[in-house]
Amino acid sequence: MSADGLAGLDERRRSWALDAARHISAERLRELITGLVDIPSPTGDEGPLATHIADTLRVTGCHAAVQPLDDRQANAWARLTGDGTGPDLMLYAPVDTLTVGEESEDVPWIGPELREDMRPAATVYDDLVTGLGASNPKGHAACVMMAVEAISRAGVPLTGDLVAAFGAGGMPTNARPVGTRHNTGQGVGCSFLLEQGVWTDYAVIAKPGWTVSWDEVGLVWFEVTVGGTHTYAGSRHRLPYDNAIARAGEVAAYLEKWFEEYAERHTSGTVAPQGIVSSIRGGWPRMAAVTPAVCTLMVDLRISPDITPMRAKREFMDALAALRAASPGLDVRAEMVLAIPGTRTPRGSWIHRSATAAWEALEGRAHEVIAGNSGATDANILRGRGIPTVRIGMPKVAEAPFEIDFARGMNTVSLPAMERLTRHLIRTAVDTVTRTRAEVAEAEEGAVA
Repeated sequence: MSADGLAGLDERRRSWALDAARHISAERLRELITGLVDIPSPTGDEGPLATHIADTLRVTGCHAAVQPLDDRQANAWARLTGDGTGPDLMLYAPVDTLTVGEESEDVPWIGPELREDMRPAATVYDDLVTGLGASNPKGHAACVMMAVEAISRAGVPLTGDLVAAFGAGGMPTNARPVGTRHNTGQGVGCSFLLEQGVWTDYAVIAKPGWTVSWDEVGLVWFEVTVGGTHTYAGSRHRLPYDNAIARAGEVAAYLEKWFEEYAERHTSGTVAPQGIVSSIRGGWPRMAAVTPAVCTLMVDLRISPDITPMRAKREFMDALAALRAASPGLDVRAEMVLAIPGTRTPRGSWIHRSATAAWEALEGRAHEVIAGNSGATDANILRGRGIPTVRIGMPKVAEAPFEIDFARGMNTVSLPAMERLTRHLIRTAVDTVTRTRAEVAEAEEGAVA
């Protein structure tokens, strides 16, 4: 492994990156991440955290601002201004948490109770920090903050602007049952950021996975409605009986098997798009004596960059048609209620080349591509608007004084891993926003040739 992760840079850029890296410390990273974790930011309520981020970066010499979406939800962004001759680069991270951290909204769906790591309060275990979102997304956001702070304090002479952006509503969720706006998730903050002019030539999104990813799944959601007969328990043996809830179970079992076949058909590049049945709704909980006329299922179907939402919709509808044909009398129909296409950045793009070179310099070996991915991020929003974007992040913590399940993986971050990601972001930024646009364009043309 390279001693400093800067192999391949010329002497000037190596010196600038080293100057910036001297400002990284475990203590500062711990301070940044605990500050983020201790401020609750469930989707739709990121305003206080956005203010904290902007205030923190402003102290380091950045021009920083809060960008409200409404009275509760906000983005934050900061800019280090170059001389105008080079490309602009955005280091981006979302800041909202997948769950809320309150029993009233999370229990029992997250489990029988909220563990320590499921609450918005940081706890330090030596080189680990736990708390709601400590790794995903807040640990990654802290690395972006640290990288920009370090470059600012080092006084690196920039040709292009370096933008740090922190998006609200980055989680794959619709609105929670509070507030008045319905569009609070699914990348709404990132989209608003771009619409309001915070735009760059290239972007790096910091999200989990210690690899440089250039392609990403999208997602389509379906509401599946299963029909049945509204009837009474006391009349089950005397009247026609067709329980929509039991039928919905048949549909769910069929789809769970179909998802495996679907994933196999559409695995390509680094993606293996999956699907799940995520929720069920039907009947009156207060009235167990009767069956409902309908039961609804929600489905998340991931899609590769090679297929459109409409193609995925038709495949899904064909699957339901096949089920109806095999199950006489089954009443099942579906509606697509959300669609975000998958996206891809050309591997010859400058940002892919630079981020990959940084990874290889830090690891001292050829870049390791991780395949089989089915996670979607705001990278789809950035790429979809025409900004070449790659994704880089930290691996899930593997060794800890507690079992690492899905939630603890989201809620536990390693300080050494944060330092490595920050060094990667610094090198990639220095390699990009200290060049002229002509240099970068020539490198991309050479890659295509």
